[in-house]
Amino acid sequence: MLLEKLKEVENKYIELSRLLGDPKLMEDRARYQRYAREYASLKEIVEAYRELKKVEEEVEENRKLLEEKDEELRALAKEEISWLEKRREGITQRLRLMLIPKDPNDERNIILEIRAGAGGEESAIFAAELFRMYTRYAEKRGWKVEVLSASATGLDGYKEVIAMIRGRGAYSRFKYESGVHRVQRVPETESSGRIHTSTVTVAILPEAEDVEVDIRDEEIRIDTYRASGHGGQNVNKVETAVRITHLPTGMVVTCQDEKSQHKNREKAMKILRSRLYDIKLREQQEKIASERRQQVGTGERSEKIRTYNFPQNRVTDHRIGLTIYKLVEILDGELDELTDSLIAHYQTEELKRMGMDG
Repeated sequence: MLLEKLKEVENKYIELSRLLGDPKLMEDRARYQRYAREYASLKEIVEAYRELKKVEEEVEENRKLLEEKDEELRALAKEEISWLEKRREGITQRLRLMLIPKDPNDERNIILEIRAGAGGEESAIFAAELFRMYTRYAEKRGWKVEVLSASATGLDGYKEVIAMIRGRGAYSRFKYESGVHRVQRVPETESSGRIHTSTVTVAILPEAEDVEVDIRDEEIRIDTYRASGHGGQNVNKVETAVRITHLPTGMVVTCQDEKSQHKNREKAMKILRSRLYDIKLREQQEKIASERRQQVGTGERSEKIRTYNFPQNRVTDHRIGLTIYKLVEILDGELDELTDSLIAHYQTEELKRMGMDG
């Protein structure tokens, strides 16, 4: 299966090379660029496949040497075969991963939405801690974080916080965070020392471009009002806060963090556009076969994906059964061990689906 697929890719690469060498193709600039992009995308796979074939040839040559009478020559050939077989396995695994279809959204910026769930103020406090965790993780990777909207509580928590994270590949690393995050700990306000369980919902949306989601003027209603602070008191004398209602879906987005009505409207539209784009993606995913929907990254957002247990210094990801006893480090933004494990699990499941796991 793998070798058949690789042969197909090589044949396609050879055909594209022939087409790109045709001077007549230059007359159709759009088609030339499309072929050139596809040719470039296949180059790495074809080079690795040709490397694999060369290793196979060397293995066969050394196997012939095993039939020689010279004992020293046979020993050298045996040693060479052992090394070549390890190299072959490494190249084969690399090729398997290369053949996994790339998620077209992986390179995008994201919109991160965190909402307090069950657990009252304790949930809001944990929402703030998760936001700090993601902010620290983004900063360590050199990505920029911009708060688009925030609804703070009196004890340094968040009922809701929405932020844009800008950086190449942000979606590829954050997309596994969507779902319900559960925290188990003794709240500071709990005098009896009883452990409480609270939940926070996280949503990761790939940033949508203007051209991808068409929002017509007649589909939205825009209301303006005075921004309010804690306790509901108005903090501005002018109506800078913006509420946008998307009439076809009933979706409502509010933004009041900026002092400018124009900037609040711009941020609210960015959030709305990405939410609608996310709905489109989910509708596409629903058409995929049921076994694919079981995989990491395509589960329902309502499912409990992770537990943070403070008494045991434990973080457990329920989708892949992974437990790490580094809760403090993870909440400080050290998410790579979790994320790498999720990516590896997803890739393994995808290879099984493609019949290339053997």
